[in-house]
Amino acid sequence: MDITQLILDDHNEQRRLFAILEEIDRTDTAALNAVWTRLAAFLEVHAEAEEQLFYPELLRVGKGAGGADPEAETKDAIGDHNDIRDAVAEVADHEVGSEGWYDAVAKANEANSDHMAEEEREGLTDFRRHAELPLRHDLAVAFITFEARHFAGVEPVDKDPASYVRDVEEDRRQRRGRPKD
Repeated sequence: MDITQLILDDHNEQRRLFAILEEIDRTDTAALNAVWTRLAAFLEVHAEAEEQLFYPELLRVGKGAGGADPEAETKDAIGDHNDIRDAVAEVADHEVGSEGWYDAVAKANEANSDHMAEEEREGLTDFRRHAELPLRHDLAVAFITFEARHFAGVEPVDKDPASYVRDVEEDRRQRRGRPKD
């Protein structure tokens, strides 16, 4: 098991759920709402799992890919997650199945698609190149466990990208300074 593959699998599921929304009859608001509710929760759980597990390790072992260093990759990803959260929140301002709702869903899809493409080119590539397989496996177990425990969703919270990186680095410095048990 490899965290980079689990993240790619999640990306495929996100794409699939957005595509399903396009295929449901616009008058079937119960189905639209059910699929959207699942997708919105999934997007947030996925982002939070990445923020808690993947990006701190990318900052630690990454060397850069796609023209960005790990810090830039991470800051950009956290900013993207905020954009996705904001776009998902915008959907709730519209009646399910309305033109405004579909427009807001399309904006969420665009923000998410842009993020996934960049993450696949940069962060995931960097991690596959520089993280050893045992780490990728251990993170995969933690990632799937987090998603399983939070399948119904987590509270969306925007994060300041620069503060996120500083907090991860400070946490790492503090752990290095602790004596081993």
